Amino acid sequence: MARPEAPVDRTVRARAKLADFLRARRAAAGLTYRQMAALPGRALSKTTFERAASGTTIPAPETVEEFVLRTMTKEEEFNGSIDVVVDQARRLWTEARRAVRAPYYLHKAPDPALVSDRADFSRALRDQHAWAGCPSPGEISQMSGPGVLPKTTAYRIIKGRALPVTPGQAIAFLRACGVQALEEPEWLAAAVRVFVDSRSRSDWAEAQLQAQKEVAKNRDDTSVRFLKAVA
Repeated sequence: MARPEAPVDRTVRARAKLADFLRARRAAAGLTYRQMAALPGRALSKTTFERAASGTTIPAPETVEEFVLRTMTKEEEFNGSIDVVVDQARRLWTEARRAVRAPYYLHKAPDPALVSDRADFSRALRDQHAWAGCPSPGEISQMSGPGVLPKTTAYRIIKGRALPVTPGQAIAFLRACGVQALEEPEWLAAAVRVFVDSRSRSDWAEAQLQAQKEVAKNRDDTSVRFLKAVA
């Protein structure tokens, strides 16, 4: 007979909430940790999955995603709702990381509308990084895609030693730190103010305009889909 699982560690509420979510998924799937480890996917051990759902630590984001995918129900697979569940797991992971890593004074995401100079911009980027749960430079670089934002550049931005050199780098950093597409034009507008005397200002202004167009297009597409659904 299998040994009963230890209770979730509730020292950190947000961390326990993530563990509860993962345990509920495993119970609904009717799988043991050993069975989960044997399923196709990244090479993750039984112990890794156990630790992820213990509440004593915060697992790697890749581990959380694998946990969700390996406990996918037939209904989620059939109706395509697994993406929604993955997003929910990512939010819980971010909240858990934020709870243990963000500075005590950070109670909400930074507002790019308040950025007026380079020091403000650097501080806002660092606060957004903390609000996102402090992803490591390696995680940021990996999420950005090959060659877009080198790990060393991400590290320098996090430490306040440098600003993104191009709009592409800024967008990659912001997306890796949880900024949604709807918010990108506001951040790029802040960069336009910051780089007002720079030769690269036109690049930032063009990126801002393009981001605004993308937001408008997505809104229009959403409206069309809604009207078709209710017609």
